[in-house]
Amino acid sequence: MPTTMKFLLLICLLLPLHPFAQSAGKVMEGQTITSKILGKPVRYSVYLPADYDHSDRMYPVVYLLHGYTDNDSGWLQFGEVNRYADQGIAEGTLPPMIIIMPDAGVSWYINSYDGAVKYEDFFIQEFMPQIEKTWRIKAEKQFRGVAGLSMGGYGTLIYALKYPELFAAAAPLSAAVSDDESMRTMDDNTWAQIFGQLFGRKLSGTDRLTAAWYANSPLKIIEEKPLESLRQVRYWIDCGDDDFLTIGNSQLHIALTRKGVPHEFRVRDGGHTWTYWRTGITDALQFIGDSFRRK
Repeated sequence: MPTTMKFLLLICLLLPLHPFAQSAGKVMEGQTITSKILGKPVRYSVYLPADYDHSDRMYPVVYLLHGYTDNDSGWLQFGEVNRYADQGIAEGTLPPMIIIMPDAGVSWYINSYDGAVKYEDFFIQEFMPQIEKTWRIKAEKQFRGVAGLSMGGYGTLIYALKYPELFAAAAPLSAAVSDDESMRTMDDNTWAQIFGQLFGRKLSGTDRLTAAWYANSPLKIIEEKPLESLRQVRYWIDCGDDDFLTIGNSQLHIALTRKGVPHEFRVRDGGHTWTYWRTGITDALQFIGDSFRRK
C-alpha cells in the first residue's frame, strides 16, 4: 500500500478518537409556540446535545434569554452558545443539557402595567409547560436553570426571584438592574422609548415609581422577599468593570449580601459586549450545570 494511502487510513482511524469528533449538538431555529395569552405565535430556538437523537434519556434544561432589541437567534448568531455548549459537554465540564432560547421582543420578560403584553404569564403558564412536553426535558426544579444577558439578565432575575420553586440556578450576565433613583432621574426620551410601556407612560420623577415598577424591581423584591425563599435558588452574577450596568449589578450583590443570600459575584475586564458574554457563558452554564449534578 502506498505511503500516502497508509497515512490517510491512519487519519481516518484516529479521527473518531478526537474528543470533539462527532460531538456537535443540533441547533433548530424558527420553532414556534402559539400563545393564547399573547394572541400570536412566538418564536424560539433550541440547542439539543449531540446524543439527543441517539438516546431515550431525559435532559435538564436551561432557558437562555436574549437582550434588548435582539431575538431568539442572538445567543446562537453572536454568542455562539452551541459551540461553547458542545465543547463543555465534550470535555465533561457541562452535563448534557437542552438550551431553549425564546423570542421576547422588547417585553423585558414581564407583564406590562396595563396588561397590554403579558409575557411573564406566557412564559410561566404556556411556554415552559409546552416546551417541556415537546422535548425530552426533566420537568423538575432541580433540573431547570435560567440565564440571560442585559434585558435577559433582568428577566433571569425576575423569574428566579418570583418563582424560586421553578428554578435550581440562575445566571444573570450584565443584568439590567436599576435602583429607584435611576428611574426617577432618567431622561424623558429614554423613559418614553423603553420603560414607559412597562411601568406607566408619560410619567416623570417620583411618579415613575409605580406599583408595576416595584413589583418588577429585583432590588425591591430582594428587600421584601423572605430569606428562605431567596435561598432556594443558586445565583451566578457576572458584569464587566467597564459596563454601564456595573453600578446596578454591584447594588444587586450588596442587596443579596446584606440579606444573607449565598451567591457568586464576578467582575471581569470588559464592557457591555458580545465578546464579554461569549467569554462568560461557559462559566455561567457550568455553574447552572453543577446544580443538575449530585455531589
